Amino acid sequence: MNLTLKQVKENPQIINFVEQTEKYLNALGYTDHGFRHLEIVSERAMHIAKTIGLPKQTQELAGIAAYCHDMGNFLGRTQHHYWAAMLFSQVFMGKIAPDDLSTVMQAIVSHDKNKLKLVNKVSAILILADKSDVHRSRVMAGHRGHLQRDIHDRVNYASTWNALEIDRRKKQIILKVKIDVKVAEPIDYFEIFIDRMTFCRLAAKYIGYKFVLVINNFRLS
Repeated sequence: MNLTLKQVKENPQIINFVEQTEKYLNALGYTDHGFRHLEIVSERAMHIAKTIGLPKQTQELAGIAAYCHDMGNFLGRTQHHYWAAMLFSQVFMGKIAPDDLSTVMQAIVSHDKNKLKLVNKVSAILILADKSDVHRSRVMAGHRGHLQRDIHDRVNYASTWNALEIDRRKKQIILKVKIDVKVAEPIDYFEIFIDRMTFCRLAAKYIGYKFVLVINNFRLS
């Protein structure tokens, strides 16, 4: 009863939930939380899980949680992590082992909580994969004329490149970001992403690693 990421991606209900999320958040003027974001986050989650040596099925669960973590946004932005977990359980209950179901649900809920208490590695991996996706391609084309009004859009648009690297020897997870200072200053990044970076530090520590942030070749840890 092992569910795969491929099966999840091909599920018509999951596809529809993501499509509705794209439509809803575009109407609200939010950055991308649709297929582009989910592909990147699920790929990174599986890469982290594989690199740190987790079993194949745990790698799949990390990818699945990552792919489904934002699909509840069309039901409401504020509680979207809870909506996404409930939707996942409705679609896959009885099609996945109970322990795996609860692991994915818990990871989805934990990715966007103010009071974070990690209890499984899939949750930690999802946080690292999700919070590392800062890039100008997340800013919808129709919103780029409002960059000065929305600091989230401005910082994402200023991010011209990013990479998440894992140094197994030094036990470090390193997020590298290039910021176009003509669009936003590095300090702007910290203003809106300080909570996210705190989450990343907690998540990395949970899996036995140290989180390091590099902005324009300036290293912070």
